[in-house]
Amino acid sequence: MHWYVDVLKNYAVFHGRARRQEYWMFAAFNVGIYIVLMFVDGYVGSEVASTLYSLAILLPSLGVTVRRLHDTDRSGWWCLIGLLPLVGFVVMLIFMATEGTPGQNKYGVNPKEAGVLVTGQP
Repeated sequence: MHWYVDVLKNYAVFHGRARRQEYWMFAAFNVGIYIVLMFVDGYVGSEVASTLYSLAILLPSLGVTVRRLHDTDRSGWWCLIGLLPLVGFVVMLIFMATEGTPGQNKYGVNPKEAGVLVTGQP
């Protein structure tokens, strides 16, 4: 749950890097919440709850996507390729599943290594 909350806390942060785990845990929680809201919307007979949730989560989702692209040493502008039907989805899926660049890149230090440096544990 802390992965989801951490992304919400950094809702407008478009610099730095995000690990794969941070991105995919956030995505998994989003899917779960959205499914529950779809059931609520079906019971109520409107699409208000899921629409409001989608709008509320838009900026944090964009932020974590840009940071994830930075972790793979790509510009955040690559997220626009997701607008292409099918091809954009596949390319973004590959980018999001790719291991981040080791060490520091032009977007900052590796979040995996930053955790090791802070805690002192391997």
